[in-house]
Amino acid sequence: MSTKRLAKEHAELDANPPEGFTIRLPPSQSLHTWHIIHRPPPESALHPGQFGLVLSLPPDYPFKPPTLKFVTRVYHPNVTDDSLGNVCLGILKSENWKPSTKISAVLDAVRNLMIEPQPDDPLEERIAEEYRRDRPAWEEKAKTYVAKYAMGEPEFPASAS
Repeated sequence: MSTKRLAKEHAELDANPPEGFTIRLPPSQSLHTWHIIHRPPPESALHPGQFGLVLSLPPDYPFKPPTLKFVTRVYHPNVTDDSLGNVCLGILKSENWKPSTKISAVLDAVRNLMIEPQPDDPLEERIAEEYRRDRPAWEEKAKTYVAKYAMGEPEFPASAS
């Protein structure tokens, strides 16, 4: 069931990707790993960056949630400020995941998170605190990260295939 559903979802998203997203399969063409490029909309402090994400779908998808990691550094309360790029996204938490949830809903959640961070559910408490207390300072640092890390084509790790 997993491969059939993944093929269907990939075909749908490939034919009609959500605004701001480009979805590719890695060179291995595995349906269980997707390379995603996200360009946040103008209302995001992270615009005009291009952010690479790796979506990993477990063999028992859709009964288990996928994992999502940023391969592009981003200054954000809900993404680890390191090379791991772990992301805290409520829809992907095992207690919230439902087998009926589609990957398009995950991408919508990513887009919303890039527009409106969730400082009350942070992975980076220091950044969340700054976002809550001094939004202009957070926006300035976010834009600095965009300029430094997110202005070129994202580089996906060869091992993430």
